[in-house]
Amino acid sequence: MDVLVINADLGPLHRVSLRHAIRMLCRQVAEIHEAQPDRLIGVYPMPTVVRLVRYVVTKWRYARGPTWSRKGVLTRDGRTCGYCGGHATTVDHVLPRSRGGRNSWSNTVASCYDCNQRKGDRTPAEAGMTLRSKPAAPTWVALAQR
Repeated sequence: MDVLVINADLGPLHRVSLRHAIRMLCRQVAEIHEAQPDRLIGVYPMPTVVRLVRYVVTKWRYARGPTWSRKGVLTRDGRTCGYCGGHATTVDHVLPRSRGGRNSWSNTVASCYDCNQRKGDRTPAEAGMTLRSKPAAPTWVALAQR
């Protein structure tokens, strides 16, 4: 079970495990904002939302977009293959790394195993495959909503 952590101004920050939330309560860095009424963990009611006691500045988080990651690419594309629309399990480089392609948001798409193998070490045009959408860098909000 995950517990939502909100800032002192009631803005959402992230989710943590129940164990982590209890540690935050014990250290008195957070207090229970919402809880399940009939369930207890020791002396604490089972929290569903905890609020930080002090405000945490999060400007850095929105100043620039998230850094590239495989998990982020799969989340951005909704685990849908960028070539056939099937279930994606891997990440494909539009311009292969062997030809100077980088791990970047604009050069990677989620891909199913079959399409990734079929494309191989070629560009989509050379492999006769078309991208369903152009890859782009997501925002923090777009990644959090998926």
